[in-house]
Amino acid sequence: MTSSSPLIRALTIAGLAAVALVEVFPYLWMLSTSLKDLPSVTQFPPTLLPHPPRWDNYAKAWSSGPFLHYAMNNVIQTLGILVLQLFFGCLAGYGFSKTRFRGRDACFLIVIACLVVPPQVRFVPLYMLFSKVGLLNTYASLILPYAVSALGTFLIREAFMQISDDIVDAARVDGAGVLTIIFRIMAPIARPTLVAFSLFSVVYHWNDFFWPLVMTTNEAVRTLPIGVAMLREEGTGARWHIIMAGSMFVVAPVLLVFAVAQRHIIRAFTFTSLK
Repeated sequence: MTSSSPLIRALTIAGLAAVALVEVFPYLWMLSTSLKDLPSVTQFPPTLLPHPPRWDNYAKAWSSGPFLHYAMNNVIQTLGILVLQLFFGCLAGYGFSKTRFRGRDACFLIVIACLVVPPQVRFVPLYMLFSKVGLLNTYASLILPYAVSALGTFLIREAFMQISDDIVDAARVDGAGVLTIIFRIMAPIARPTLVAFSLFSVVYHWNDFFWPLVMTTNEAVRTLPIGVAMLREEGTGARWHIIMAGSMFVVAPVLLVFAVAQRHIIRAFTFTSLK
């Protein structure tokens, strides 16, 4: 039996289909629940297809709070973090890949070690710091703690390592400065990696619940995940159909971004050399 036999291909397809179903089913169930009324949500046995679909659940969820304001806060937080992470990641990636200095490898090992440190460990000292300087309930408290990414530094450094030193040397001979070399020569070449990291960063911070919950106490800078959690407090009991409709506001933009940019993710993982 060879690896190209019909049985092996059928088993491979079946396995991939099973994995895809496991990954996709929670989103299908969330979509289904968002289109049901409350009795249909709690009935047993449950049903996947709502009949009839209650599209007004989305209007009810949207009108339960300032979700447009929450969405704008999400955009500001996510893009602010992304811009800073890409900027500092490119600078650090260049330093760790194309410059020589004493302790470079040791510093890079420290960056790698930061990958295993959960962000919640920094909660108490950062909260005390932002509280003392009066930055609670501001965009700065949501953005600055994530301005530098160890993962971003690692990925960008690995991408820059694949770029020939001859290109960098030629740019220096032509009079290009460090910033020109980084952002006009190396960054475009490493674009697949930058796009892939951007997607991971956007997904993580768009869905972040813990940090905005800690740093905000009013609606001025609250984000969508906080707004969805507050839907549980509206009315009596948990209105799961409304909560799932609100959750779709959070999930749908992320799914759209992944659908549009999935080819860049594949290119990032296959970006191994420059010819």
